[in-house]
Amino acid sequence: MLGILTHNIGWKLLSLGVAVLIWILVASEPELSTLRTVPVEYKGAPDDLEVSSEVRENVTIETRGPAGRLRDMPDARAAVVLDFSSVHEPGVRTFDIDARNVSLPRGIQLVRVIPAQLTFTFEHRSTRDVPVQVRLSAPHPGYVVVTAVAIPPKLGVVGPASAVRHTETLETDPVDISGVVGRAQYRVNTYLPERLERFQSSSHVTVQVVVKKK
Repeated sequence: MLGILTHNIGWKLLSLGVAVLIWILVASEPELSTLRTVPVEYKGAPDDLEVSSEVRENVTIETRGPAGRLRDMPDARAAVVLDFSSVHEPGVRTFDIDARNVSLPRGIQLVRVIPAQLTFTFEHRSTRDVPVQVRLSAPHPGYVVVTAVAIPPKLGVVGPASAVRHTETLETDPVDISGVVGRAQYRVNTYLPERLERFQSSSHVTVQVVVKKK
């Protein structure tokens, strides 16, 4: 047993000395606190529900730790991760933010989060085909628009049920027909009136215009 303890005794003593030195340096390093903004991430979102309230992209966290580790923290990834897997029905849900869902580098302690809670409203997801309304400039003087159609005439939108329900039309970007005499065709984009919605597929339509002399 004595032989095991004394084998390579020089290296063992050197390693012990280095470890003690590192501990002394860390222990003597001043402990500081800092405030920083970190992103909010979400996981486990239900397939049939949508968030219809404001979604925060970041929060402020106060952390405490050795000065050296805090200085290195901007290079390390820190984030708040909220788990939506417990949400199964529409309604309002509040989530606490604490050390359980804040990812921090080793040696850094979470003091508080501002705000300490986030509240979300969940609604059923809805899908609907919405008519497209073509927006045109004034035609060339002395001419009138005979027809102006969008192809396809409707586009599918997806989002919280209340937002989809309130969307009656989708408008195209303005189409300049001031130089058109006869027929013309344009590939244009459409836009959503509700910020919580998204297109089911493409947001583009083809606008066909016929202009004739008065």
